[in-house]
Amino acid sequence: MQDQHRFNTKAWLLWTAGFVAFIIGGALATGAVGRINDAGSALIGGLIAGAVIGTGQWLLARRLLGNPQTWIPATAVAMGIGLAVGAWVVGYGTSLGELALMGFITGIPLGVAQAYLLRDRLANAWVWGAAMPLLWALGWTVTTVGGIDVDRQFAVFGAYGAITFMALSGVLLDRLRAATTPSTPALDPGPTKVMAQ
Repeated sequence: MQDQHRFNTKAWLLWTAGFVAFIIGGALATGAVGRINDAGSALIGGLIAGAVIGTGQWLLARRLLGNPQTWIPATAVAMGIGLAVGAWVVGYGTSLGELALMGFITGIPLGVAQAYLLRDRLANAWVWGAAMPLLWALGWTVTTVGGIDVDRQFAVFGAYGAITFMALSGVLLDRLRAATTPSTPALDPGPTKVMAQ
């Protein structure tokens, strides 16, 4: 039997590959609403991108994330709200500082919603919630520093930021999984394989 405390490299690589969902979600949001330059475009763009990102995450870690009817809509709504508030707070600006702050604010409702859904599946799920604002801010920072044309006011950061986000969140997810004992309430069977299918 595999040691559940050992880092699951295969599951981490699979989770990291989910960065593609950010690219697809961002493209669909841009196609639907164009630039994120007002409350309506931010809310709808966030809902669209969040639904795709949530779907991607669920497909890659469905045994851990549970019911798609809760994870996907919760991620979509939380991102829509977070992006609408975050973009408004920074006046729809696209400087490095503005995008980092927008990302931080976007990550707050995302972290709260996802941590709530993970509360019976992961030990210390609150750590996931606390990390989301930081990781979303980092995603925008990496994308901006990477030279992406962020002045086009995208709904979500690009490939550089998405890879960074998924790689780091995958490490965190694995460590939270490793800290979770089989006796944790509502934990799915097979705790050594909760990230990968």
